[in-house]
Amino acid sequence: MDTLNLDLNDDSLKGTQNRVAKMYVKEIYNGLNPANKPEARAYNNNYGYSDVLMEKNVHVSLFCEHHFLPFIGKAHIAYISKGKVIGLSKVNRLVDYYSRRPQVQERLTLQIADAISDAMNTEDVTVYIASKYLYVSMRGIKDHTSSTINSEFRGAFKKKDIQLKFIDFIRTPS
Repeated sequence: MDTLNLDLNDDSLKGTQNRVAKMYVKEIYNGLNPANKPEARAYNNNYGYSDVLMEKNVHVSLFCEHHFLPFIGKAHIAYISKGKVIGLSKVNRLVDYYSRRPQVQERLTLQIADAISDAMNTEDVTVYIASKYLYVSMRGIKDHTSSTINSEFRGAFKKKDIQLKFIDFIRTPS
């Protein structure tokens, strides 16, 4: 703010430096503190469900570590139970936790896949994220329509028929 020669005595700017610092530490980057990681408690799969379980359209919003501008999108996470299931809100909480740090989408995808795999004790996990980067639309090329997509297919999700089932789930309206 000093570099921009903003008048920090102006009524609308008083305290802005502290508000911004507090926002970054307590909100935007609170995923850097391991104490904030949510417990991903798994429960017995008493019904013996053995097909794909999916949490779809999980909101993703985070700051790119290269430009410190946000990217926003949706994550789709699925697993096949090996005797346990996870509370649905825990999937969202894990996505939010790993999103609360300077980040790149590829690492975020892997961190979510690792967390679900660890919590569920299964390699049968997939994560798919599609995002729009504000630095792409606000500077440089100023492209407002493109999006970045990546995925991580593990275990049974490496089989084409399971991948196609997952993709069909994504395409199905909620």
